[in-house]
Amino acid sequence: MDYRGRFAPSPTGPLHAGSLVAALASWLDARAHEGRWLVRIEDVDGPRCQPGTDRLILDQLARCGLLPDEAPVWQSQRDALYEKALQQLVDAGLAYGCVCTRADIQRAVEAAGRATERHGELVYPGTCRTGLHGRAARAWRLLTASSGSIEWQDRRLGAQQQDLEAEVGDFVLRRADGLWAYQLAVVIDDAEQGITDIVRGEDLADNTPRQLWLQRQLGLNPPRYLHTPLVLGQNGEKLSKQNGAQALDLDDPLAALRSAGLALGLRVEADSVADWLAAAVQAWRGMMPPLNFAVFDEDRTP
Repeated sequence: MDYRGRFAPSPTGPLHAGSLVAALASWLDARAHEGRWLVRIEDVDGPRCQPGTDRLILDQLARCGLLPDEAPVWQSQRDALYEKALQQLVDAGLAYGCVCTRADIQRAVEAAGRATERHGELVYPGTCRTGLHGRAARAWRLLTASSGSIEWQDRRLGAQQQDLEAEVGDFVLRRADGLWAYQLAVVIDDAEQGITDIVRGEDLADNTPRQLWLQRQLGLNPPRYLHTPLVLGQNGEKLSKQNGAQALDLDDPLAALRSAGLALGLRVEADSVADWLAAAVQAWRGMMPPLNFAVFDEDRTP
């Protein structure tokens, strides 16, 4: 199996120190395994995207020597793929329309005496599983009733587990505003692009069970996952665009790469971007364990 990795930024702002760490880690892992590295612009949430930021991100990557091996793709141009996948799930009885607002879900959760929040999200109680009773669907959700406990192996974090139905509930595939949900778009894109390995920040590890379950429902092969350490801001929270992370200062790309490398545990010295990247690939190869092509422990499936 040929290695195919990717970096998938959202153009809601320019790359910052944390996003460079994720980009670098995915690029290094691809190069260390003599694979191909792709860039996908995740602009499915159009209202949050800033015009021109996609091209700025590609320029930032290029200045750091991180060049994709294939032409970048944009999620906003892939609606037909997502529509086809949703229809497949609906036709198979695996997805259903939902009329619930957030307030509806809040009331249902409280009435059932359940915890109301999970990482800022409400655990959906399955209100619309039995039908809409003549009402029009606002959103579309994936059934998790038979998902059970999903267990998988992360290349850095090790054995992971989540009771998807109890901890998340039936999750959204298409939002009430008509936009595609991240979970559906990322699964379809990774499959369509033949991605074998996903290297991304640790904050996204919690999404993995939903993606594994969705892959199974669509009959797709799961990729391997490696979740990298997060870069934290001065307030101890994840460095992100939402909490004011500053755009990368690329007056000195080599310095930016050295800083990103330190966040990944790489202590590499070189006098040029090209030499630093070459040395970093060797260092990454030496510190990462060999690839295990089994995503699930002892061939378990989610």
